[in-house]
Amino acid sequence: MTTVTRSTAAPPPDPAALRDEAAALLDDVVALRRDLHRRPELGLDLPRTQARVLEALDGLPLTVRTGDRLSSVVADLDGDRPGPTVLLRGDMDALPVTEDTGLDYASEVPGAMHACGHDVHTAMLVGAARLLAARRREIAGRVRFLFQPGEEGQGGAALAIEEGVLDAGDGAEPVSWAFAIHQSPSFPSGMVATRPGPIMASADEFHVTLRGRGGHASMPHLANDPVPVACEVVQAIQTWVTRRVDVFEPAVVTVGRIAAGTTTNVIPETARLDGTVRAVSPRTRDAALAALRRVAEGVAAAHDMAAEVEVVEGYPVTVNDEAAAAEVVEAARALVGDATLVMPAPVMGAEDFSYLLQRVPGAMAFLGTRPPGVRARDVAPNHSNRMVVDESAMAVGVALHALVVLRRTAGADRSS
Repeated sequence: MTTVTRSTAAPPPDPAALRDEAAALLDDVVALRRDLHRRPELGLDLPRTQARVLEALDGLPLTVRTGDRLSSVVADLDGDRPGPTVLLRGDMDALPVTEDTGLDYASEVPGAMHACGHDVHTAMLVGAARLLAARRREIAGRVRFLFQPGEEGQGGAALAIEEGVLDAGDGAEPVSWAFAIHQSPSFPSGMVATRPGPIMASADEFHVTLRGRGGHASMPHLANDPVPVACEVVQAIQTWVTRRVDVFEPAVVTVGRIAAGTTTNVIPETARLDGTVRAVSPRTRDAALAALRRVAEGVAAAHDMAAEVEVVEGYPVTVNDEAAAAEVVEAARALVGDATLVMPAPVMGAEDFSYLLQRVPGAMAFLGTRPPGVRARDVAPNHSNRMVVDESAMAVGVALHALVVLRRTAGADRSS
């Protein structure tokens, strides 16, 4: 007897068709984005944003749950046949920034603004859920949509992992691959940019307190002034960065705040330096933090002072899996052709998507959203109070989410 094996795998997705479907969804995606933009929320607790996402997903064939320690939304779309679980992530929180764009849908919340485009990410992910739900028969496995609060410094991704966002459920496979898009006005509208390996830096903060001896400003020899010593520490750290760090594994150490003294005629007892350390490899990260402590304590000791160094560990390096990055580049080229950039170097911003990529292979890509007619040197970047985006680029983001998923799952089949 002859056994016939038949594949039920879906045919490869047509990028042009996906672009058209994403374009058809664009008006709704933009409307959702603007609604979120008007009413931004900060941190891990985003009740209105969560409710708006749940409303936008209502009616789709999704299994939805919400977080306990953060107002996340996790929505599962099960395909037509067994296969892997792929996670798509969009962050939802805003920044403590007062908006100054003049848009008619500008933030109505004083001191809060979607200045990093997380409203764009959330709206694009809802669009991708709608597009993929309409194509669920082409999916082998499960797509997990993670709408995540707390990216801006609160480590929401790590909390989502603790709450099981990567775990299996209802007999499905655990998450085996993850993808995220971050919009950026620094790239031309519609461009997709990514790279294998490190794509974003680690980010740690430091606080250095130099303890001298206070006194009268007219008699510095009877005191021990920490102010010039603080300046010396800043200079010494910058010298260490430029002379001791491999330029191909860079580090950035920035002192963002110096605080000392109360008036003009008093030498203060202490001076404080606050800043950030960025690196694109764990080795350089560790070396920079060790050097910061060593330099501060050494310079202080040379002036008969004490230095107290506190390091607050932040996000690790965001590292794209090489094979995953290659998949994303291939998908981007199918969608936008030459508007695909393999980045020559990482950017020194940081992302808590790094926690997910420490656990499963995957990749992050940037989506260019620079408004037409704005020169690169004039653009208001992410975190600016004047940051605006070209919303038409969001159709590319929706289609890219969908194409990446369909390409990863279309090859999974079953035999009968």
